[in-house]
Amino acid sequence: MKFLRYGAKGAEKPGVLDKDGQVRALPGADFAGDGVSLERLGELRGLNIEALPLVEAPGRIGACLAWVPNFHCIGLNYAKHAAETGSTPPKEPILFSKASSALSGPNDPVIIPRGSEKTDWEVELGVVIGRDALYVSENKALDYVAGYCTVNDVSERAFQMEKGGQWIKGKSAPSFGPVGPWLVSADEVRDPQALNLSLSVNGEVAQNSNTDDMIFGVAEIISYMSRFMELKAGDIIATGTPSGVGLGMVPPKFLKPGDVMELEVEGLGRQRQEVVAAK
Repeated sequence: MKFLRYGAKGAEKPGVLDKDGQVRALPGADFAGDGVSLERLGELRGLNIEALPLVEAPGRIGACLAWVPNFHCIGLNYAKHAAETGSTPPKEPILFSKASSALSGPNDPVIIPRGSEKTDWEVELGVVIGRDALYVSENKALDYVAGYCTVNDVSERAFQMEKGGQWIKGKSAPSFGPVGPWLVSADEVRDPQALNLSLSVNGEVAQNSNTDDMIFGVAEIISYMSRFMELKAGDIIATGTPSGVGLGMVPPKFLKPGDVMELEVEGLGRQRQEVVAAK
């Protein structure tokens, strides 16, 4: 099933796509925390979708999650991306976070923060956790996944790499975490390691790859993370970006006001963001 949230920012309502791609209104709690637990999504799958109220004009599509307990990210997780940045492929997953306040709708503007010189793009496969996970084996890890979504891990490279400290500074500005348009239930994604993903800037393809280039797959990431922390229902994990980021171009190319990003992950929906300057 493809779940989504529609409506004005701050007033979104939960919905689901029917077999014709129309939005149907869903009863109950919004999609966040236990609202995306495996139990709740199982209950929603039992509904007669065609009998739910049709949303004639859904308007804006919001982030597919209302909020996140944690916005986890994996760095340098595609072999070709590590190569383009001149980095040695990591021996273990590189973990970092985005501030949860970076969460944004899939078609909302991306705001270049004040003082930015190197705002960059990163299409990624997003994984949403469906039940608390601690000390999970790799062969059981996918059983903890509620669903998948498209993520743009927008990054300010100067803040990330030239200001000292941790990467979170370059990853967390408002609008730097577009997710959605859909939360696609895990049963609809046969193999998360066989998904095409792409991103274009102003109509020019920058990233075009497949999740089979990941150094660490989804199951390994979940198992690894659960050694060090308890993953919570509603957590999102952005699993890394493929080659083609602006930082890796010669010369490097970064976003400027007026640019338009379009990106998608196979089967998980498409995003489109116009770039604007912070006021």
